[in-house]
Amino acid sequence: MLGDLLMTFYEVARQGSITTAARQLRVSQPTVTGRIRQLEELYGVELFHRRASRVDLSDVGVALMPVAEQIMQQESNADFLLRNAGNLRIGNLRIGATGPYYILRSVAAFRQRYPAIEISIEIGNSRQMIEALYEYRIDAAVSSHALDDDRLHRVTLAADPMVLVVHPVHPLARRPRVEVPELSACHLLVREQGSMTREATEAALRAAGAGMPPHTVIGSREAICEAIRHNLGASVMPEGEVPRDPALVVVPFASAAPVIHEYLYCLNGRRHTRLVGALLDCLVAPAGAAALHCETPPPAPILN
Repeated sequence: MLGDLLMTFYEVARQGSITTAARQLRVSQPTVTGRIRQLEELYGVELFHRRASRVDLSDVGVALMPVAEQIMQQESNADFLLRNAGNLRIGNLRIGATGPYYILRSVAAFRQRYPAIEISIEIGNSRQMIEALYEYRIDAAVSSHALDDDRLHRVTLAADPMVLVVHPVHPLARRPRVEVPELSACHLLVREQGSMTREATEAALRAAGAGMPPHTVIGSREAICEAIRHNLGASVMPEGEVPRDPALVVVPFASAAPVIHEYLYCLNGRRHTRLVGALLDCLVAPAGAAALHCETPPPAPILN
């Protein structure tokens, strides 16, 4: 309400005429007169001296004019910002991921279509990324946890078999395949609790009747790969996430390998917003992966 009154005051002061101000504001002359009277009565002040053919600012009106001008400029800036954000000409897309592999092709497609949007990617384990999504710290999360939650919209990005990764001099490096129970003889390099890769490794060992062998906990997949390069142990990870490096030897499992599914999540209540909807429209399956599978109905068209 005060915004409309100040806008009317500003236009009358700028034009020096109620009739001209009404024309500029596209309202009737009595509406303008009523708004000025309402503003004056609201604060018990006189803003204009009325003359026969024009109105002049009072001392209070002169003091109010630069304040009103600043408010009008801020309103214009807000309008400009919101229009540009709505058209994806400004803004920040925040993605949380367990690793970059499964989302980067989609990020490249988004970047090509919306070059003005700043993109930030935060790396963490599956549990951390989903928590960040619930807390609105990110706009979308890539996670291997299959969550059934009405608050979430889920798209399957990929299904990746787990493999053993070792140094070239490791005893298992020359084997064409390895059995899960053989992991018990390895010193494993694993992620922290909350990592889906670790949970899948532990589940595979339990299913094979084997316990978790001696292991070292390392907080990122990149650091695990570096440890393997130094022959500090072996690790189980999704095949698609293993860097192409002669110091990293991939050994498949002989029997049915554990499979990690990667999902993109967004909050169901936000998937119709322009920014998140644009990301969903740009999703591309990782190289070599099957087509994307949407677990909930696709977003409704985003209207201009």
